[in-house]
Amino acid sequence: MTTTTQPTTTTTRTPTPSKNPLPLSAYQEGQVRDLYYARVRSLCAEEIKQFAACARNRTVSATWACRAERKGMNSCMVFHATQENQDIAREEWFRRRLERRRRVEAGGGGGGDTS
Repeated sequence: MTTTTQPTTTTTRTPTPSKNPLPLSAYQEGQVRDLYYARVRSLCAEEIKQFAACARNRTVSATWACRAERKGMNSCMVFHATQENQDIAREEWFRRRLERRRRVEAGGGGGGDTS
């Protein structure tokens, strides 16, 4: 009796890029993206206010006059534009969707979006 052993190979699975890999429609992805952008803007609200105050009543000169404020605002937004914040926005969207569905089932009305 001859036994052959198969070589064992281990395959490492790459992690999914998102905690919620459910496919959404383009409209729903747009809603998630809006939540994501709103979250990043809220995290950088102070930097955005500083840039807006500097750029007020300026046109082209804001590019040079407000360079430090613009760089601070952009750095903040890039720092917070992470996959983690995208996942948080997606989870928020699913949470809101579940709440809307529960309201409709309870007879309280949907209040807008039917996704």
